[in-house]
Amino acid sequence: MNNRRFTLEEANAMLPRLREDLAKLQELVKQFEGLYQELKQAKAEYLLQPAGQEGGDPFFEMEGRLDFLRIEAELFIENFTRQGVLLKMIKPGLIDFPAVVDGEEVLICWKEGEERITHYHGWHDGFAGRKPFPGA
Repeated sequence: MNNRRFTLEEANAMLPRLREDLAKLQELVKQFEGLYQELKQAKAEYLLQPAGQEGGDPFFEMEGRLDFLRIEAELFIENFTRQGVLLKMIKPGLIDFPAVVDGEEVLICWKEGEERITHYHGWHDGFAGRKPFPGA
């Protein structure tokens, strides 16, 4: 990760784009989980069928789609990192922005559903240690 530090204004200005990327990532995760469950079900049914079936790998296509979705999701996650923010949780979305408040290294914190960023916490305090941002 880079050493970028954000102001509250910079972090709030990034939120619209980050929300959009988060929504796309959440949709990818949803698709991945659905397809993974389909694959598990298909494999369970396959095991119940009589042995000696012909043909190639019956799961190749589904496994390929899963790999593609995984790679696409990883690219979205890496994009958050490249922007200097910390994606802490995908669902619900939780994003931290490294910052300095009153000379202290902190994380400006946004949780999905919040209209704008108004809180921060120490690097080791986590979400439970959130405090209102001065002047927010």
